[in-house]
Amino acid sequence: MKLYYAEFLNPQKVCAVARHLNSPVEFVRVDFVGGQAPPELAAINSNRKVPVLDADGKTLWESNAIMCFLARAAGSDLWPDDERQIEVLRWLFWDANHFSRHAGALYFQHIIKRMFGRAPDPAAVEESTGYFRTYAKILDDHLRDRRYLVDDTLTVADFAVAVALPYAAQAQIPLAEFPAIERWHGRLGELPAWREPFPVAKAA
Repeated sequence: MKLYYAEFLNPQKVCAVARHLNSPVEFVRVDFVGGQAPPELAAINSNRKVPVLDADGKTLWESNAIMCFLARAAGSDLWPDDERQIEVLRWLFWDANHFSRHAGALYFQHIIKRMFGRAPDPAAVEESTGYFRTYAKILDDHLRDRRYLVDDTLTVADFAVAVALPYAAQAQIPLAEFPAIERWHGRLGELPAWREPFPVAKAA
């Protein structure tokens, strides 16, 4: 299997899951020159985005789907084979529509735009910060007496929801206002694959 990635948020969570599971994948880095996808990427994903998984000639895109595929292939409880799947899906959908939507917007404004010499949009920053606080309060309440999102067991939902949090300081995400989220993210930080999700280049 080949896993195509670049050092962005969605590939990050997939790479972290793959490394956590020791999945038998070959990591293939895609170079986005000037923020633009290379034309050849369209051959494996018409969206021209990463991550993409090539599993014996069958391509799969969308980061959450790839995480679930890798977990199922490994027989891992990261994608539980029981009624907890519904809870995992609930958090994945909530995250995509609310939490990481706004945390990711702050990551884009403060990190990605600066990488290409562009300034953050103050109005967009203000809006995303407000929405982040709204949804972070919901997540903080949920995590107050839990170790992980679903049934106190690590799942792909944790990898998805927390993906922007390692960049909280750089992205000006007000993480310090939410102690339960901070504790949960600290717990994820104990995982080597979470701390170093991307393949480390071998020395020449």
